Amino acid sequence: MIFDPPLVEGRLLRRYKRFLADVQLPGGEVITAHTANTGAMTGCAEPGRRVWLSRSDNPKRKYPHTWELIEVRDGVLAGINTQLSNLLVREAIEQGRVAELAGYGRVRMEVRYGEERSRIDLLLDSPGDGKSIPCYVEVKNVTLVDDGIARFPDAVSVRASKHLRELMSVVRAGQRAVIFFCVQRGDVREVRPADQVDPLYGETLREAVRCGVECQAWAADVSTREIVLRRPLSVRVA
Repeated sequence: MIFDPPLVEGRLLRRYKRFLADVQLPGGEVITAHTANTGAMTGCAEPGRRVWLSRSDNPKRKYPHTWELIEVRDGVLAGINTQLSNLLVREAIEQGRVAELAGYGRVRMEVRYGEERSRIDLLLDSPGDGKSIPCYVEVKNVTLVDDGIARFPDAVSVRASKHLRELMSVVRAGQRAVIFFCVQRGDVREVRPADQVDPLYGETLREAVRCGVECQAWAADVSTREIVLRRPLSVRVA
């Protein structure tokens, strides 16, 4: 996924009210940017760090800029916009990079399903062939990293546990379900549940794996020009 037009660089002053961030531009101007991330953003919101913003030309937007990237340490960038995760995973699937999810003729986004009135991030199917079992893919954006271990979630998430229950129901109905951890940074070697943050999520993830829900995790190459999922990661739930 290429950033077009190019991103605007600045320095993070503060993140507040969950969805807002004040950023100082190189010329000294301070602007408020939208932050498309509901998590705690632990390690990804330190004041003084370099950040990069996109800009929308939509005149109806109160805050034209959106916070996209942060330099979490020298030379290491992380993507914090959770709205990009589904698009990154879809791009990787459609380009054939994820072998385990190849062979489907159609990818749909935000399709309603389940007993708890959810929307699946990606629904893979092949209409008309009468053979392929639909595959329900729930995408989770991951930015919390400690010593090369990516962990999810970074805040208690009742909604994330609900999504796992929905995926278990899909498997019990004879269809395929995948939880896909999209890690928008490259300094990672594996993904684990953040039991210290949300014990219920960790318990539910282990139950989902036992039920037959598949786990996928990929790390991204992140630059100020583009973000691309490049490398599969192991997922350890035990």
